[in-house]
Amino acid sequence: MYIEEYLARIGYKGSHEKHDLETLTAIFQHHIRTVPFENLSIHCEETITLDLDQVYNKIVRKKRGGWCMEHNQLLCWVLKTLGYDTTLLGAYIYNLHQNTYASHMTHLLLKVDIDDRAYILDGGFGVSYQIWQPMELISGKDQPQTPGIFRFTENNGTWYFEKIRRKQYIANQSFSNSDLLERSECRKIYLFSLEPRTIRDFQFQCTYLQTSPDSLFTKKSICSLQTTDGFRALIGWTLIETTYNYKDNTDLVEFMTLKDEEVEETLKDKFSLTLERKFVPINLKGLYVI
Repeated sequence: MYIEEYLARIGYKGSHEKHDLETLTAIFQHHIRTVPFENLSIHCEETITLDLDQVYNKIVRKKRGGWCMEHNQLLCWVLKTLGYDTTLLGAYIYNLHQNTYASHMTHLLLKVDIDDRAYILDGGFGVSYQIWQPMELISGKDQPQTPGIFRFTENNGTWYFEKIRRKQYIANQSFSNSDLLERSECRKIYLFSLEPRTIRDFQFQCTYLQTSPDSLFTKKSICSLQTTDGFRALIGWTLIETTYNYKDNTDLVEFMTLKDEEVEETLKDKFSLTLERKFVPINLKGLYVI
């Protein structure tokens, strides 16, 4: 594992000598625009592991993506190697369909302390809920970013994370009622505490999420990547390309349904992903929104 090899993977050529917010933000933005959020291993009959060496090999050398436990574990190693004060945290995802937070801690995120200020860094959420900049850990403060307005709220040691989005214009009106579209203007994302975690705390969840028939990740194949002005996502056979704030405080959302023979070529062209095994897309309805 070599830090210069990782920086080459994400295309970062700037200085990394300073342990400041500017450098952290630059490295983070290169990461989320280069490394996809994806669960395709599950649908290629590959096992997702929490072993850091294997995560590094998958993302850096094989030029794949991953989910939160891979993205943020790798980012944790990167930031600690560069000298940042970095802590693993665990979160409970909000389930939109059940209108409640999950009972199991299934999301890994990071806290980075710089000059007596704490920031939350999360490179592993994907689609429209992916932050583009580190967020200062302050309760009740709106923090506008290109994807929308993000906000933390703290109550008795529990931190709640939510996003306020813009209006959406659906270019292809045949998708205007798609269950992949977010309907609410303000969306709860997850809750977390500041209790430090280790990667071992996520071992059960890592196995469960890739094997259980009740897991979102076994029901949908997902690949998303942030761009300079939005994001793109492939969910099952549906390609979504979103441009943030393309006019009048409105996001442009474009849908396209792919044929089987177009899927792997699209992964190469749109996400710079090449898979080693046969990929079988899946998209059970009513379970995922962007």
